[in-house]
This record gives sequence, structure tokens and C-alpha cells, in this order.
Amino acid sequence: MVSADRLLAFAAMSVLVIVIPGPSVLFVIGRALAHGRRSAVATALGNVFGSYLLVVAVAVGIGSLVERSVTIYLAVKLAGAAYLVYLGVQAFRHRKELRAAAIRAQPTEASRGDLRAVLDGVLVGVTNPKGVVFFAAVLPQFVDHSAGRVPLQMLLLGLVPISIGLVTDTLWGLTASAARTWFARSDRRLSLIGGAGGCTMIGLGVTVAVTGRAE
Repeated sequence: MVSADRLLAFAAMSVLVIVIPGPSVLFVIGRALAHGRRSAVATALGNVFGSYLLVVAVAVGIGSLVERSVTIYLAVKLAGAAYLVYLGVQAFRHRKELRAAAIRAQPTEASRGDLRAVLDGVLVGVTNPKGVVFFAAVLPQFVDHSAGRVPLQMLLLGLVPISIGLVTDTLWGLTASAARTWFARSDRRLSLIGGAGGCTMIGLGVTVAVTGRAE
């Protein structure tokens, strides 16, 4: 249904967009620094789920509505920005509670933390302005309307950047968490890196709020 040349072209375009760190990447890095590897991987997984929800929205026609409406676009962008700032403030406030021993969390606590991290990732992914613009403006250009089943083509094509993003976001998270593990040898250094993760998320939220389409 989707020709190989269109698939490869869209994959190339996706790589060009994904390699430029955006809100999702910085969010995963912030979570890795503030909470560690497990949270970073769970966040990356949730983020790709959220991003694919954008693909589904575009496939059923909602994405184009968001792209055309300034009010809806700003609402989505500001909601995501506000949540990022909230998470950053929380991470910064609780930075002194981080302890080296706490990295080895109990399984039940880790499970609850994983679920929260996934849900946070979903919310950030689905409110990511970069993702909204990419899937609403770029994805439809690679659909072959003459082949029919346009929504299904979009859903299939959308798996390409989602797969690429899962790999790259996970690698970013693992790299950042490796640095955190080294800092975790000292409670003081761990507190500093936790604060840095919080500041990263706050800065990201502010950046998302003040950048992007204004007209």
C-alpha cells in the first residue's frame, strides 16, 4: 500500500527532524538526570505512545484542525509547556531528597514510578508542538492518494518516526542516566544533578511556551 520510495523518503525526512533535539528529547534527558535510567526509558516509551496519538489524530483529520486553528494550537502548546514547568519545579523542590541508596528502589515503588513516567511521557508527546507540526504538515505529503486507504497509509507511515524516536530517545536517556549514576556516588552531587534535571525541564517548558507559530 505504501511504496518503498515514499517510505524511504519519509524515513529520511523523519531522521532529519528527530536528530535535532526537541521537547521530547530534552524531557527524557531531564527525567534521566532527575530520576534515573528506569524513569528515562519509561518516559521515552510513553513519549512514543503520545506521539503516535498525534499520528492517529492526523489520520482521522483532527491534526489538520489543530494546525489551522491558532487558538487550539496555542492551547495545546501552552498546556504542554505548563506541565513541563510543573514537573521541573517538582524535581527541583525535591532534589535534596535524592539519595544514592534510593536508586535501588523497591519493585512496587518502581512499578508505580514507571506508570507515572509513562503517563508523563504520553502527555508530553501528545502536546509536543514539534510533533503536532511535523505530523500535521509533513506526514500527509507522503501519502499516495491514488492508492486509497489514506488513513491507513498515515498510520503505517507514522510508525517510521515513532520507531526512530523510540531508539534515539532511549539512547539519550541511557546516556544521561549514565552520568547521573556517576554523580550518585555522592548524595550532594546527586542532589545537584537532580536540580539540574528540574531546571532543564523548567527551561524546556518556557522555551516551548515562547517559541513556535505565533500568527
